[in-house]
Amino acid sequence: MLALGIICAIGASALYNTSVALQALEARDVGHEHALRMSLIGRLVRNPRWLVATLIGLAGWPLEILALLFAPLTVVQPCLASGLVLLLWLGVTKLGEKPGRREYGSVALIVLGVAGVAFAAPERTTSDAGTVPIAIALALVTIPVVAPYVFRRRAGAAGTLAIVASGFGYAWTAIASKLLTDELSDGSLIVAAIWLATAAASEGLALLSEMSALGRRPATQVTPVMFAVQVVVPVILAPLIFEESWSGTPGGGTVLVFSVLLAIGGVVLLAGSKAVGAVIETAHAEEIEAVQAEVEEEAEKSDSVSPAPHVDA
Repeated sequence: MLALGIICAIGASALYNTSVALQALEARDVGHEHALRMSLIGRLVRNPRWLVATLIGLAGWPLEILALLFAPLTVVQPCLASGLVLLLWLGVTKLGEKPGRREYGSVALIVLGVAGVAFAAPERTTSDAGTVPIAIALALVTIPVVAPYVFRRRAGAAGTLAIVASGFGYAWTAIASKLLTDELSDGSLIVAAIWLATAAASEGLALLSEMSALGRRPATQVTPVMFAVQVVVPVILAPLIFEESWSGTPGGGTVLVFSVLLAIGGVVLLAGSKAVGAVIETAHAEEIEAVQAEVEEEAEKSDSVSPAPHVDA
């Protein structure tokens, strides 16, 4: 069952990143004269390839749910990040980026890390630490998710705060997905539906934060932090709230921890590479331009309402 879970997780990651890749290719074909205009939306909606890309991304989530039904969260999260290799391939073959030692080394770390996690995987569980620990953990995860919106008018809210918020938002989605699968295993469909709703909400907030961050920072600064947070947070919480015991794994958990760190290191290095950053920025070019235009518009409004300096007679 573990092998099937890993296959589903890697498959989900491939679908997620295939969606980004297709959007990147399609964004290059949309004329700049449509940027920031309603005609852009109509143009993309009428474009079969854009719609297919979106549907492919949505199809990844059911595979992620299947992965969590067969494998522990500790294993699934690192596997979900492996699809970055696909974006590297696209950046090299379609955008003309040149891979170097960083890119090759990153791929090697991801492969070794995922293989190590698969080898030292803990047992999948459907039990948890109880309502109170889960509530506390989710409350702590929620704080950075909503922080950019609470402090929206403060400088840096859409920068560093938004980057961190996107990672924690995607982490919430992973945790909610795990809770959803546990409820499905227990036959609690109503509770599972509630977790489904929270997963959808957190995914939406995470995407909005990601787009806001990409509108102000280059992808090479946004994606490493975002991917690191969305992998690390669920993995750390897995033994605490889902009782995924690491002590019974090879080396008393040492091999597992080392493998997770290898995978995370590879993900961070690869996400911060120019080749992957170019693909992400191309895929979300229109959204990024929209955010930048909104920032400029707000700045102009702020300047226009600023009081004129007082001049003494």
